[in-house]
Amino acid sequence: MVEAVLIDLFSLPANLQNNIQGLLCKTLEAIEKSSSSPAPFVCVMCCQRKGRERKGEEESLLAALRGFQSLKRRLEVVPALTAAAALYTIKQSLDEKDLSIIKVILPALRKGLMKVYLDHLFTAVYQFEFEDLQVASACPNLQRAEAQSEGQMLPTHLDVELIQSEIQRYLESLPSLKGELTILKSSLIPDDIFLHGFTTRTGGISYIPTLSSCNLFSSSKRRDPQVVVKENLRRLAKAAGFNPEAFHRVKIDHANAVCIMGKAEPDSYDGIVTNQQGVTIAAPGADCIPVLFADPVRKACGAAHSGWKGTLLGVSMATVNAMIAEYGCDVKDILVVLGPSVGPCCYQLPQESAQDFHRIDPKCVRHLDSASPYIDIRRATRILLESGGILPENIQDDSVPGQTQNVTFCTACHPEKFYSHFRDGTNFGTQIGFISIRD
Repeated sequence: MVEAVLIDLFSLPANLQNNIQGLLCKTLEAIEKSSSSPAPFVCVMCCQRKGRERKGEEESLLAALRGFQSLKRRLEVVPALTAAAALYTIKQSLDEKDLSIIKVILPALRKGLMKVYLDHLFTAVYQFEFEDLQVASACPNLQRAEAQSEGQMLPTHLDVELIQSEIQRYLESLPSLKGELTILKSSLIPDDIFLHGFTTRTGGISYIPTLSSCNLFSSSKRRDPQVVVKENLRRLAKAAGFNPEAFHRVKIDHANAVCIMGKAEPDSYDGIVTNQQGVTIAAPGADCIPVLFADPVRKACGAAHSGWKGTLLGVSMATVNAMIAEYGCDVKDILVVLGPSVGPCCYQLPQESAQDFHRIDPKCVRHLDSASPYIDIRRATRILLESGGILPENIQDDSVPGQTQNVTFCTACHPEKFYSHFRDGTNFGTQIGFISIRD
């Protein structure tokens, strides 16, 4: 069942505003007649113009909406200077109401361009269907243009580039949410050789509560599109001082494969290493541990995503071993920092998985006899690293008693600072740990 209707008047000529009023009435009448209860949420997007002309257009549209009793509380007119701005504003209303099934009513001539906008600003969470706006009586000139262009309405490469540029400019103009962008840095990694840090959730433009505001991961299951994540990354790169065009993050598989920068890239991997200057590598985390590795002697670095599965499979030592094999690193020179992640205070796993951690060290598990014991994946990671030859003093994990806490916070305990899958559910945001070798 359609949950929302988007009526696109953005492209209609300005000198046809009087006709648009009648066209809109007919369209709304059809929606009202065909809708079951409750009526769908309706958005009307139109081009915003300046001064009195703009005011007159909006009043004309609002007059057309009076009388639609079943829709009046679920209807918005969204004037904007650009289609990107209008659609992003509409997306915020849809997300606030948790709506995903949307009918788009628009001139046939505009359908191809609209699909480009929707592909960039929305994700696979949303379902769209399209219906032609009946412009015959209201806009005969537009009808003739559509007839002449029939079969030739696919957007060109230039059209796509212009839309992408319009979206990018609009997103860059948005204010940061939840305060300034904040980067946590480890005192263990030498700042004169490596650029590194762990992000928090502040300083980006993501507005959905569980993703707000500096979310750095997009997927088909979440409502944050890739263009928003890209803008968050651009802001992070500017603040941190790295090139976002030379940025590589792991392709998560919750296993122990490692990518060697400069060699063939695996389909999926949870560790990545490089000795190339100016290339920033990163691992995400939203409870899972983003682990950073640095060898100041050989000038090599790595990043790993270590969830409970990856921890048990030894992804951190696999990353260390890749640095040793590829770059001749000495295990005693490698520095390792465990970033923000869910702590043993909050994290629980089923009994069967807990047994695997208990075998690493009984102290990795609390309440082993319960159905869902508490697990310390950080302790397990430290033990596996030390067993592999990493010196204890070369591992930073602020959850160890006596250490000053500055990077290894519990993500679940600090909702104002970090994202947490464990705490927030499926539509969760993601922070990252990143590192590069300075030029």
